[in-house]
Formats: sequence, C-alpha cells, structure tokens
Amino acid sequence: MHFMSNILLHLETLIESIDKIEEYSSEFDDAEEFYHDSKSFDATMMQFVIIGETIFRLDENFKNAQNQIPWQKIKDFRNIIAHDYFGIDPEEIWDIVNEKLLPLKKEILKIINEVL
Repeated sequence: MHFMSNILLHLETLIESIDKIEEYSSEFDDAEEFYHDSKSFDATMMQFVIIGETIFRLDENFKNAQNQIPWQKIKDFRNIIAHDYFGIDPEEIWDIVNEKLLPLKKEILKIINEVL
C-alpha cells in the first residue's frame, strides 16, 4: 500500500509542476517574450528541474510498466537545464511547454485514474 501511495504522491507532484508551468507561461505569445520575462522563465525552468527530480525518485518497475511516457528523456532534459542552463534554447522550451506538457499531463492523469 505504501508503495502505491508513494507513486501517487510523485505523480501528483508532476501534475502540480505542470500546472505551475502552464500558469507561468500562459500570458506570453512567443518564446522570445517568455524568455525575456526572467521571473516566469526561471520559475518554469525550476519546475522542469522538479519534474526531473520527481521522475528520478519514481520506482523503475513502475516506469517500465508505464513506458508510454518517455521518463528517461524527461529526466535527461532536467540534466540539461541543471548543467547547461546558459545553453538552453528558448524556442525549444516554448515548444515543450506548448506541445509536450499537455499530452504528458493527460497521460499522468490517466495513470492516476486507471492504474492507481
């Protein structure tokens, strides 16, 4: 029972971080505008780090069973942010925020509702 509640807690943390990113980025029209609002951009980057850290803490067997989510790719993205912050491409971040987060959120919510 503890195992599943631990996973649920991590998945809820992921949803919370995605919600924050959506909130932080919602008022901007493009990558350039978003990037130049350093508070919103930096807050978003921090949430991506939290997402990566949370995925790192998820059980490997669980991640293998839920392999429709690119866990490793997301974790690797966290490492890029943490170790090469100044090499980050704002257009890539904008694309991830606008194209990849909602499908990820939907998959996580589906896991929460169907598996747990």
